[in-house]
Amino acid sequence: MAPRMCVCFRHRSRSEAKTPLTASTHGMNAADASNPFIVPSRPASPIKRATSTTTQVSERLKRQASSGVIRKGGVESRLDVVTRDYVPPKSEKRSRSQPSRDTRDRFITTRDPTDEVAATLDLMSLNPQSASPGHTARLAAATGVPLNRRVLAYHEPPPAASSDPLMAQARELVRPLFARAGSAPSGSSSTTGKDRKISTFPYKILDAPGMLDDFYLNLISWSSQNIVGIALGNSAYIWKADTGEVVLVSEGPEGSYISSLDFSNDGQFLGIGYPNGAVELWDVETQSKLRTMTGHSAQVGCLSWHEHVLSSGCQDGSIWHHDVRVARHKVLELLGHQGEVCGLKWRSDGELLASGGNDNVLNVWDGRLGDVGTSSASARSAARWTKRNHTAAVKAVAWCPWQPALLASGGGTSDATVHIWNTTTGARLHSLVTPAQISSIQWSPHRKEFVTTHGYPTNSIMVHSYPSMDKVAEIRDAHDSRVLFSALAPNGELVCTAAGDENLKFWKIWEAPKVKKGKEAKDSTALGRTHSGILSIR
Repeated sequence: MAPRMCVCFRHRSRSEAKTPLTASTHGMNAADASNPFIVPSRPASPIKRATSTTTQVSERLKRQASSGVIRKGGVESRLDVVTRDYVPPKSEKRSRSQPSRDTRDRFITTRDPTDEVAATLDLMSLNPQSASPGHTARLAAATGVPLNRRVLAYHEPPPAASSDPLMAQARELVRPLFARAGSAPSGSSSTTGKDRKISTFPYKILDAPGMLDDFYLNLISWSSQNIVGIALGNSAYIWKADTGEVVLVSEGPEGSYISSLDFSNDGQFLGIGYPNGAVELWDVETQSKLRTMTGHSAQVGCLSWHEHVLSSGCQDGSIWHHDVRVARHKVLELLGHQGEVCGLKWRSDGELLASGGNDNVLNVWDGRLGDVGTSSASARSAARWTKRNHTAAVKAVAWCPWQPALLASGGGTSDATVHIWNTTTGARLHSLVTPAQISSIQWSPHRKEFVTTHGYPTNSIMVHSYPSMDKVAEIRDAHDSRVLFSALAPNGELVCTAAGDENLKFWKIWEAPKVKKGKEAKDSTALGRTHSGILSIR
């Protein structure tokens, strides 16, 4: 280390001794004696004489300077030519409270930036003055490497991905097979912030043997009485979350199946739809059938209640309003879909009804009812808004509980997009592309967030914030099969999901507001033990 320090100090002494634009007489030889630009030192005269400030130049040098010619081998050719002017460094104004910093190198105190740049260009072979073009061309021809290509890029780039949508879809389906081990989320929780975590493990799991794996059906519902209804094959069961009791409500004909079910707003009645177009009305408390409403020509895939009106969506694209209080139950028919109606949801105030179909259409209907055959009923049977932005079946429709004008809709496999609509103006406010088909959407009543459930290839549950549409959390592989159905608990904390893997899972997604002190509230999320067999806890 000591020899290096000595060299550095010698370099610093030379650089500091040599000042630009000053003459030096050190090492003058005989040839320099005739140089008119170098004046040898003479002893000072004791007599003060008047000197001229103008340097005397011979006539011959004047002529050469004016013509710009320097003789080869002459005295002028040995002169040092100044190639650049001296530029004093810029002085930065600093406050007294901010001391100046020494930016010099520890070992090389004087560094010329121009020399550094030139040396770097020489190393990169980008300085045309330091390399021979002919030698470079011969070297490139001998090695077979073009001049404008990187040395390590010997092969052609891989072909671009195919723009075929079917191939892109196939790649997405097989992507989980080639994922690296550990890419799936591991651990017991999904971190969403400093003070909030969402568990990636279900709160409870119930067995649901006989669950149909059909995207276009709606087979679970959660009532305001904290009772979960689920259709398994041709039978409808209810599971009381407070006590864990399982009750068989209805059993359809042999060889048939239940295609849809939904609880009334007060939770006292259960509507059940069948493939033959019939809609049954059952009393939940007594498990007795009250009536059967017929008239549809095909499968009833979705049901939705508003007070005494039960709306049903049919496979032929029609929507019927049934008034369950009167004998002539059909009070209005809505015709606006060319394909099967697979999504249907009333707004809480009953002003609007949203429907989604297999024809990739989302309709928003006026909720006012009238007698069949009247002109006013015909006018109201036309959709208020018709949206064709989706490119796949629209099954997921959900109204925002804290902003009634907002409506969320989600598309199937070839769309996989969530759209947020303003049903007052008909404008599309936000759009979010997801990695898989969307089977259901649930809004949180306590936070500005919503949940989406997905099918292939992720089989996931995703939580999104609104209006930023950012992903808050994701539970990948929530089920072994695609997540088909979901329902929200009456307190807004738990989300129940069902899939073709014959499991019913409960997820703790949100927290309800804390009850004020002095008020005791019954915990509606108490999921008790169940009997063995159907809907048994695993």
